[in-house]
Amino acid sequence: MTTTNISISVKKRFGGTVRSPEIISRVLEDDGTFPNNPNLPLLVYKGALNPDGTDPASMVENIFGTYQWTGSWRNGIYGFHHYHSTAHEVLGIYGGSVRTQLGGPGGITVEAGKGDVIIIPAGVAHKNLGSSRDFRCVGAYAGGRSWDMNYGKPEERPAADHNIAQVPFPEMDPVYGPEGPLLRQWESGE
Repeated sequence: MTTTNISISVKKRFGGTVRSPEIISRVLEDDGTFPNNPNLPLLVYKGALNPDGTDPASMVENIFGTYQWTGSWRNGIYGFHHYHSTAHEVLGIYGGSVRTQLGGPGGITVEAGKGDVIIIPAGVAHKNLGSSRDFRCVGAYAGGRSWDMNYGKPEERPAADHNIAQVPFPEMDPVYGPEGPLLRQWESGE
């Protein structure tokens, strides 16, 4: 897993709620059950958001929506391995903490908490391994694309592989817009 500390030139947007994060980047290969995404790394922005105030969920939704990551929802993360073959997903943690497994049973485990953002490329399996009682997140999809639900069943492929290859590259980073690290990380595949 690659961890990068970056300094992003971030103007005070959204009431000063966006910060320069530590970035965790990991390419997750096909494990035979879950396709994952060998071309685009999973990204975790540690401490990217400051979701305080009376309505932190709306704040996260507004940031994502400003940068064309829409179709948002509020809830948690399913407690079973699943993936989306038709959309890239972003999760913004606005309360509590969660242990998330990414890439299937042999994948990686990420501890995420309030203020963290997880960007999940199409095809990457994810599962909630356990969370605090106050865990809350907002999810959204690049370009507001419709998402599907896949569980790692053999009959899902090769259609899921085809779908993943067709998902367009996002126009903007969900937190930092057109200058964000997602664009550099995904263009280089690192």
